[in-house]
Amino acid sequence: MLIVKLRTMAARSAALGSAMVAVLAVLAGPAPVAAAEPCSDVELIFARGTSEPPGIGRVGFALEQSLRQQLGGRTLSTYGINYPATYDFLRAADGAFDATGRIAYLADNCPNTRVVLGGYSQGAAIVSMLAGLPPVGDRIGDIGSAPPLPGNLAGNVAAMAVFGNAGAKFGHPLTAAGPPFSGRGIDLCADGDPICSRGRNPFAHTKYENSMYIPQAAGFIAGRV
Repeated sequence: MLIVKLRTMAARSAALGSAMVAVLAVLAGPAPVAAAEPCSDVELIFARGTSEPPGIGRVGFALEQSLRQQLGGRTLSTYGINYPATYDFLRAADGAFDATGRIAYLADNCPNTRVVLGGYSQGAAIVSMLAGLPPVGDRIGDIGSAPPLPGNLAGNVAAMAVFGNAGAKFGHPLTAAGPPFSGRGIDLCADGDPICSRGRNPFAHTKYENSMYIPQAAGFIAGRV
């Protein structure tokens, strides 16, 4: 008799436990379902300057904010090109390969997203590589080289904007890029900036985020996306 009672009590406890689990499940609601982020109308893929922390950098952030104001109701996402951004300029090529990978991802998963390439200082050299312009050297050290963006991805790039680009100093501004990038780039150099011109004011290279060049670039981009 005792054994039967114990079995009955155990069965009731198990049933009660199951009922409590069911109630808690209802209260908790359905389990969350992982979902991919929606595709944006425009994505700014930006390469930061030397010594800046990972991300799009201060110039990239300023450009993002200005561009948002000029895109109307269109959505904008950003991607910080992944590369060391150290004084080992040969590693700039890593950024070109990373940007190519990101553009390929967007082409497969967000084919209607308009891509904007941007870069500041060493990051500008990355954009120049992707546009098929030759690497530069001289005082800032040799810049690594990478292949230009493959032709099947070039059509995804609607606009390009660079700031403090050393290539401009050596006769290879982004505006000199040939097909398929002709007319899609803007190359901005502050007066006196010794990196992108024959100027002698090193401070001119450090103030792009607060300059007139940001809204100028944003306007150029907005007109092409």
